[in-house]
Amino acid sequence: MTLIYFILILGITVIIHEFGHFIFAKKAGVYVYEFSIGMGPRIFKWTRKNDETEYSIRLFPIGGYVQMAGESNEDDKNLPKDKLMQSKSWFSRFMIIIAGILFNFILAIIILFFIALFNGSPKPNAYIGSIEKDYPAFISGIEVGDEIIKVNGKKTGSSDILLLELEIVKGEEVTFTVKHKNGEIEDINVVPTEVEENGVKTYKYGFGLTNKIEKGPLNAIKYAFVKTGNLIKQMVYIIGYLCTGKLNLNSLSGPIGIFNVVGETAKTGFVNIIYLLAFISINVGFMNLLPIPAFDGGRLLFLIIEKIKRSPVDSKIENIIHSIGFILLMLLMVVITYNDIIRIFFK
Repeated sequence: MTLIYFILILGITVIIHEFGHFIFAKKAGVYVYEFSIGMGPRIFKWTRKNDETEYSIRLFPIGGYVQMAGESNEDDKNLPKDKLMQSKSWFSRFMIIIAGILFNFILAIIILFFIALFNGSPKPNAYIGSIEKDYPAFISGIEVGDEIIKVNGKKTGSSDILLLELEIVKGEEVTFTVKHKNGEIEDINVVPTEVEENGVKTYKYGFGLTNKIEKGPLNAIKYAFVKTGNLIKQMVYIIGYLCTGKLNLNSLSGPIGIFNVVGETAKTGFVNIIYLLAFISINVGFMNLLPIPAFDGGRLLFLIIEKIKRSPVDSKIENIIHSIGFILLMLLMVVITYNDIIRIFFK
C-alpha cells in the first residue's frame, strides 16, 4: 500500500503540474509533441483524434513533462513559426510556464478545503494542548490553553513556524512569548531536556500543541488559504536557513525519503495521506517557483530578464545554463538520496 500511495501521490502531483503547462500551451496555440507521466523508458502511448500530441506513460513515476515546439526539437523546423512557443506573446509564455505552479497550489487549496469542510478547520495558532510534569515547560509555568506567539522574539504566527524554529534552536535556551488564558503576555525562558528516543538524541520541552477547531464552509475556505500560505512561508524560511547554514542538506528528502514519509503517514489514516498529497503539491509548486536553472522558476527568470532588457536572451546561452543547472540538480539529488539511505536504513 505504501508503494501504491507513493505512486498515486507523485503521479497526481505531476499530472496536475504538467496539465497546467499543457492546457495553457494548447490555449496559446503552441504545438505539443508529448504529454508524459513518468520518466525513463516509455511503457505505452496513445493519441486522440485530431490532436497532434502523444500521451505517454513512462516507467519511473518520479516526474513528467510536456514537450512543446520551440524547446530545441529538430522537428520544429517542419512546423509553422506561429506554432513555436517563442513566437507567442510574453504574457502567453509567462502563463504557460507559471501554470504548472499555480495548478499545484490550487490542488492543495482544494484538498485542504475539503479536509476542513468535513473534519473542521484547525486554527493555525500554536496553543498548548498538554504539559508533561517534571519537564522544563511545566516547571517554567506554561499551562494548557496558553498560546505561544513568539520564539526568541520572532513571531511564529502558526504551529508550523513554531516547530520549525524549535528545530533550528536545538538544545539552546529559548525565550517563548506566551499569551496566557487570562490575556496576560509573558516572556518565559525554557532550556530543553536532552532525551534519547530509539537511539537518537532529541531535546524535549515537555509540551504538546493542539488546535482549536472551527466549523463551516467559510472557515474551511479561510483555513485552506491560510494553511497554504503558512506552508509556503515555512518553505521560504527553510531555504533561508539552508543558505545560512542553520539547516543542512540532511534536512531535505528525495524520493526514498518521501517514500518513507508516505509509509509512516499511511499508518495514521487515509485523511493524513490526502493531507500529505496537498503538502507535497505545495512543495513541488514552491520548488518550481525558485529561480533555479532547469526549473520553471529559472525559465521565469529568463522571461523577466527579457522583459527588462526588451529583447530575448540568446537561446543557446539559456539552454547551456539550464543544462548545467540540470546536472547540478542531479548531483544534489544523488547527495540527498545518499543521506536518505543512511538516515533510514543505517540510523
